[in-house]
Order: sequence, then structure tokens, then C-alpha cells
Amino acid sequence: MTAKNLQDKTTLHNGVQMPWFGLGVFKVEEGPDTISSVKAAIKNGYLSIDTAAVYQNEEGVGEGIRQGLAQSGLKREELFITSKVWNADLGYEETLAAYEASLQKLGLDYLDLYLIHWPVAGKYKAAWKALEELYKQGRVKAIGVSNFQIHHLDDLMAEAEIKPMVNQVELHPKLTQMELRTFCKQHDIQIEAWSPLMQGELLSHPELIKIAESHGKSVAQVILRWDLQNGIITIPKSIKEHRIIENSTIFDFTLTQQEMEAINGLNENRRVGPDPDNFDF
Repeated sequence: MTAKNLQDKTTLHNGVQMPWFGLGVFKVEEGPDTISSVKAAIKNGYLSIDTAAVYQNEEGVGEGIRQGLAQSGLKREELFITSKVWNADLGYEETLAAYEASLQKLGLDYLDLYLIHWPVAGKYKAAWKALEELYKQGRVKAIGVSNFQIHHLDDLMAEAEIKPMVNQVELHPKLTQMELRTFCKQHDIQIEAWSPLMQGELLSHPELIKIAESHGKSVAQVILRWDLQNGIITIPKSIKEHRIIENSTIFDFTLTQQEMEAINGLNENRRVGPDPDNFDF
């Protein structure tokens, strides 16, 4: 099932509905940029906003949410807000405290999704227990992980009471993550792509330009459409309103099977972000 419009949602394994498409705010500077991009996204029909403690822009995201809600007439319950616990705060008590700190900065009573940001060895299991606790208390609607490889998920699920609902990973045509996607599908863990446009690196790719031209679309729109047709939640970032609108205008065309396969064929297992098996932060 491919999303039909910007408000379309997928159902996570616990029954919670999560929009297929959202706005990411990684590397968006705290202050006016963050506020205006979040507000513009909500104004233009986005329901999902993804931030993290380490981005240091949760206060701006919160203000953008308040302004966006006021302008659009939507209620908080209609939005889907994600944040993530940073590596320094992984641990049972520390993670519980980090969740409260994120809520306070965002000015919210709950999050829709809370993720462990990176699989720090020896630390993520205690943090997961904290997420399970928050979930059981009804303080967060869904819990998940980010940047987890298959062996991290196996390790976590061996002892977990509740399995992750989402795994948010670097994913784009040069890093298609096929094995991980197959594993997550088997375990009913929804895959979500960060850096779907490879931080802009793919926008001049000749093969993608050719496909984009045949549809009268931009390369960015083609890649984001490829995500959706693959059943991948995607959260492109932009601070420009016209780009926020353009990124989301991907529900009026379909990539052919041949085009999908051509894009899959671009895979080089190449990352722009850190390797989850080899990071030191």
C-alpha cells in the first residue's frame, strides 16, 4: 500500500498510526529557522515532525508546533512528534530524565514516538527498559530505535518485553539497506529513512535526473516517492517553505517497476553518516 496523500498513515505493530511523511530538523539551527520550518510544514499539511535532544532545537520545534497549530486550527493529537534520547543519557534513570527534559523543551505532555538515537554498546538495554516503562505508563505512544543493525535488534529483542515499533536509519538509493529492511519486515518493525536525499549528494545523479524528467518532477521528489513505494517512512529536512511544499508533492505520480529497480540498482552500501558498528560519540 502506497500513501495516497500527505496525511496518510501506516499502522505500527501496537496499533498506533504514524504518518508516512514528515519533516526532519537535523542540523536546523535553533531559533527562527527551526520555528519557521516547523510552522511552514504544519501549515502545508505535514502532520509529523522529527527532532532529537542532540539537535538542540527542541524549544524551537515546540514553538513552531504551537504557532503551526494556532495557524492551522489542528489539535495536538492530530500531530505525530518524535524525539530521541542522546548517547550521554543512555541508562535507565538517565533516559527517564532525558524524556522529561525533551518534553519540557518541546512544551508537550507526551511524545508520539521516542527513539534510542544510537546503539551504544552496553547501554541501550537499560535505556530500552526506560522506554518500555514510559510506554507502559502511557507517557509515550510508541517506542523505537535509530541506527540499529540486525545484530543490535537481535540483541535488544532477546531480553526486551516490547519490541521496537520503528527503526530509523540512514537510507537512500546509495544505501538501500535491503537485508535490514527484510529483517524489520519479518519482525513487524517499521523502517524510517533519515537523510533520504543523501544530504543533497544524489540530486545531480544522471539516472535519477532522467527518471525525474520523464515524470516532470525533481530528483528529490523521485527519491521520496521511491521511499513511499518501498513502504519506508521518510522525513526530508528543509528550511525553505517552497522546498517543504515541493518535497511533499509526491502523491500525484507513480514510479514504474522498472524505475524502482533502476533506483535500487544504485546501491553502493555507501553512508554519509557514521557507521552504527563503528562510532565513538
